Amino acid sequence: MILMYILQADGGGILGFVFPALMLGFFYFFFIRPQIKKQKEQAAFSNELKKGDEVVTTSGIIGHINKMEDNAITLELDSKTFIRVVPGAISKEMTDQYKGKVKS
Repeated sequence: MILMYILQADGGGILGFVFPALMLGFFYFFFIRPQIKKQKEQAAFSNELKKGDEVVTTSGIIGHINKMEDNAITLELDSKTFIRVVPGAISKEMTDQYKGKVKS
C-alpha cells in the first residue's frame, strides 16, 4: 500500500522526480554529448589545417589550401581558380569521407 502511494505520479510521488531526471539524462547522452564531441573534433581539425591540404567545404566544394589568413582561407579549385572561405566552412566530416572514397 505504501509502495503504491510512493510510485503514483499524480500524487507527486517519486516518479514525479525520476521521469524528468531520466529525460534529462537521455537528452544529455544522446544529443548534447555527441554534439560537443563533434564540435571539439571540428575545432581540432580546423587548427591542424595547413597549406597544401586537400579539403571539402560544407557546401561540397573540393580544393587545395593555397593561403591561410586569420579570417579567411584561399582554396585553389583548379589552376588559376581561387575562392576565399571562412575557416568554419571547411568540414572535417566531408573531408574525411572524400579522402576515404579517393583512397579506396
